[in-house]
Amino acid sequence: MTAIVDAAVDELAPIVGRKAACAALGRSRASHYRARRPPRCGPPAPRRSVRALAPIEADAVIEVLNSERFCDQAPAQVWATLLGEGTYLASVSTMYRLLRARAQVRERRAQARRPALVKPELVATGRTKCGAGTSSATRRL
Repeated sequence: MTAIVDAAVDELAPIVGRKAACAALGRSRASHYRARRPPRCGPPAPRRSVRALAPIEADAVIEVLNSERFCDQAPAQVWATLLGEGTYLASVSTMYRLLRARAQVRERRAQARRPALVKPELVATGRTKCGAGTSSATRRL
């Protein structure tokens, strides 16, 4: 709607003047000029740190983390093992960040699935007999 009014103001401005055109159409001059001006600030441009790993380096770290040798170890253990061998790929937090970006942050070891515990229930087989092991001889009703 405002685009239509701004276009009408622009058409009438050479004939009657911008102030009179805005007054005739009920458009504030400040709003009209503000709509014509480009935005002062937009979304920030994505910045990449100069210290960030290159995509090739990040893929190499992920490849090492997913290798058969380290597939069931935490990134801290991988980092310590590689550091002991004289290889430094990335920090532990960077390894976690790269795994999180690829939705691979989880328990890396195979976990056993246990069935849900069943809550025991008491089953009466008679008026004074309960199947939970209580002695009916000691209880009187």
